Amino acid sequence: MNRIDATLARLRKDTRSGLVCYFTAGDPDFVTSLELLNGLSAAGADIIELGMPFSDPVADGPTIQDAHIRARAAGQTVVRTLELVHALRATDANTALVLMGYLNPVMQYGRDRFMRDAAAAGVDGLIVVDLPVEHAAPYQAAARGSGIHLIRMTAPTSDSDRLARVLRDASGFVYHVTVTGTTGRAVWAPDDIATAVARLRTHTSVPIAAGFGIRTPEQVRQLTGIADLIVVGSRLVEVLAARGVAAALTEVGALAAAIEAGK
Repeated sequence: MNRIDATLARLRKDTRSGLVCYFTAGDPDFVTSLELLNGLSAAGADIIELGMPFSDPVADGPTIQDAHIRARAAGQTVVRTLELVHALRATDANTALVLMGYLNPVMQYGRDRFMRDAAAAGVDGLIVVDLPVEHAAPYQAAARGSGIHLIRMTAPTSDSDRLARVLRDASGFVYHVTVTGTTGRAVWAPDDIATAVARLRTHTSVPIAAGFGIRTPEQVRQLTGIADLIVVGSRLVEVLAARGVAAALTEVGALAAAIEAGK
């Protein structure tokens, strides 16, 4: 079973939301990034979301853009990102891992080759931020052929017709972008998120993840039981950059505790 499916089954059994933690691969360097990834499960992360560094991460705000710059300056590439996942699997064979990135690096690597190599490294899901559903079919087929979920994304601006198209072949989970804009925006409207998630559930039975703009344990607590998965990224990347691996893992622990408190 794909690790995402196994994780979601466990969360359903435990009747709780799951915590998805985003970090950029190779930030600030390969060795530090691996140390961080090795500690995430024990700290409380249910799913790891690993950003693939790219020169033009247009969906990301300044915090994650800076992480991409640091990682690329340290020599992080698509190949090195898959090597990082492979190295993680030497010590953690169970935690679900989703790669998040942009279409250009996947195209340059080669679509089918990328899916095969990602699966071999231990990747369970893939989010391609700038891949429109109209062009997703060959990527969906290649991902499924390799046992990887190609995660679909929705936004507050998605109307019903658009949702029907985006969610028709959704698998793994659906990533709902909770704000209009880039990652890390300080916008918080829990009632709007709850309404959006309820609307999505009328279109799909696939679990829903909520991300973008979620930063604090209190925000996570408020979303527990609303979204199946809660994604925190920019705040964690900020803590890693300012205070290092131990502080970032402590922050993950606080977010995981908030989920338990909100059950």
